[in-house]
Amino acid sequence: MREEPQKLVRDRIPEIIRKAGKACAVERLDDVDYRRALREKLIEEAREVAEAKNEAELVAELADLSEVIDTLMETYGIDRSIVFAKQEQRSLDRGRFRQRLKLLWIES
Repeated sequence: MREEPQKLVRDRIPEIIRKAGKACAVERLDDVDYRRALREKLIEEAREVAEAKNEAELVAELADLSEVIDTLMETYGIDRSIVFAKQEQRSLDRGRFRQRLKLLWIES
């Protein structure tokens, strides 16, 4: 049976697949396609975080999500400290999520 995931994978995945006795093919993406694939991977990993069934799965999926975020920042040349500073500023301006508020409605 042949699967065709057509998605970005971690660097060692082809090696792991081959060690399992399976065959696979990969291609190296150019910068534009790589950035697009990273953004798609971000959505995939965020979905997996949302669907985690227990704490162990949640930790693993958060690690994957974090890896994608780190790689995106690296690819765009964005320093982590700039992101953290922006996060802090947005927290000051808009608050955090600590109060568990769910917006029910807005009336004009």
